[in-house]
Amino acid sequence: MKITLSKDKIESEGIALIERISGEDLKQCYQCGNCSGGCPVSLEMEITPSQMIRQLQLGNIEGVEEANTMWLCLGCQQCYSRCPKSVSAAKILEALRQLHLRKGEDHAEIAEMDMPLLKRGPQQAMVSAFRKFVS
Repeated sequence: MKITLSKDKIESEGIALIERISGEDLKQCYQCGNCSGGCPVSLEMEITPSQMIRQLQLGNIEGVEEANTMWLCLGCQQCYSRCPKSVSAAKILEALRQLHLRKGEDHAEIAEMDMPLLKRGPQQAMVSAFRKFVS
């Protein structure tokens, strides 16, 4: 007997996993845009934090994963401090990064790193960057 899962079932399980890892309830966001307005890097993002949450609410996990948003998030929690519903887009983006890296798909190759930067950069920043981009 062959059991197949519908795309909607897979997407809803993916959203549930993102919510479990991040500890956030995506349904709480009502798209006020305060998170995007306060984000220091939203101008460089392909989709803003509020757009990212809306895409996830609609089940478009792939669209969010293809955007550069999760890799540019600084984790500064400005989104959380401005949100009237206390939703942290940074935690959701961190959950997406973790899920991506758990698949063994690195975002950056260490060989691509600038050697002078590695030598003069603060060790804690380097380790943090490696943890963010490399599985």
